[in-house]
Amino acid sequence: MIDNWLREIKENPQSKSAGMILIHNGIVRETSKDGKPVKGMKLSYDAKKLNEIIHDIKTKQGIVDVRVWINEGELKVGDDIMIVLVAGRLRTDVFPALQELVGKIKNEVVNEEEIF
Repeated sequence: MIDNWLREIKENPQSKSAGMILIHNGIVRETSKDGKPVKGMKLSYDAKKLNEIIHDIKTKQGIVDVRVWINEGELKVGDDIMIVLVAGRLRTDVFPALQELVGKIKNEVVNEEEIF
């Protein structure tokens, strides 16, 4: 998936202004935030809200492309939770956009239920 995204962005003539591509790969870890061992998680998400947030990030200054994949369902330790990509002109454009996007996905889009 990531290789395809990278190829598509680099081959797109509209992406010629991109000087940086950042990728976030969230994975299920073996402990909860408070250190308790977990077996996995149940994950669901609001696709409509995700699309709204992606649209907002794409309109930011210097952002060329945004891609998001979320792994919905019952996940075990080590499974991918999400893959998020932001391509843009400069690192000063891309780093804040990626951080904002991942934060909004975590806080407004996904519903995570840990399995103990």
